[in-house]
Amino acid sequence: MASVSRKVLKVAKGIATKDGDGVSLTRVIGGNIKSSQVDPFLMLDAFKSDNPDDYIAGFPDHPHRGQQTLTYMIEGAMEHKDNKGNRGLLLPGMVQIMNAGRGIIHSEIPQQRDGMMFGFQFWLNLAAAEKMSEPWYKDIAAADIPEINTDEKKVRIVAGVYNGIEGPVRDLHVKPIFLDVKLQPNAKFSEEIPDFDHSSFVYVFEGEGSFGPEGNQVKIGDQHIGLLENKDKNTLSNDDSTPTKIDVTAGEKGVRFLFLSAKPLREPVVQHGPFVMNTQREIQQAFYDFQSGKF
Repeated sequence: MASVSRKVLKVAKGIATKDGDGVSLTRVIGGNIKSSQVDPFLMLDAFKSDNPDDYIAGFPDHPHRGQQTLTYMIEGAMEHKDNKGNRGLLLPGMVQIMNAGRGIIHSEIPQQRDGMMFGFQFWLNLAAAEKMSEPWYKDIAAADIPEINTDEKKVRIVAGVYNGIEGPVRDLHVKPIFLDVKLQPNAKFSEEIPDFDHSSFVYVFEGEGSFGPEGNQVKIGDQHIGLLENKDKNTLSNDDSTPTKIDVTAGEKGVRFLFLSAKPLREPVVQHGPFVMNTQREIQQAFYDFQSGKF
């Protein structure tokens, strides 16, 4: 059965903001793109600067509850410490995963005084049954992330399966696909999306590409996110059994983008800062527990 290529529903640029102790970043999901549009992805921040004033103070101790975080480093070095005794150094090409679960307090501090700091942090929702799970932390070395290299493309498989190869990130509750794709000028890329209702998007961070079915492609350039249609928005013309895919054609200077896709949880989301729960009462309990030293 032939796969149906998903159209691009919306293209948006992130919002410049500051977080932590004055770190400059771009809020890609949680700004112009709401988390409800890409369930179960709660947030995506992109940070890229060679000015130490933009990043040097980092993110001192702060709490989380109810989500999992995934940080993907392109350049630079960031140290993680948490109140469960975990410590790790995130270097170029590495991935860091943290399950906040019932509560964790951590810091993320740059380990460089100059040079480029470049990477991404995602927040992924936990199902209600997992919100109060035990916190944990894990680093994945750059060498443990498989790559497929051809004359036309390089694909790093962070999570999910591509070309029969499974990525090393297998501990996230929502089991996403996460690919880092670099295409040479005018090269093409196509990949099937596992389920018709998966929330799927791309984030371009180098060059420009055309995304979507032939004859209805949409150009997406550097620092822009593109949301793909899904069944939940009643935009797919195929029936539920027909597989879908993403199609991409690189521009004249090539393109590099992140492709992410995951099955939505479709549960109520109540968020207040770093706490993500299902009800307002649970948020109030999170504040009480944090202030009472129970994290």
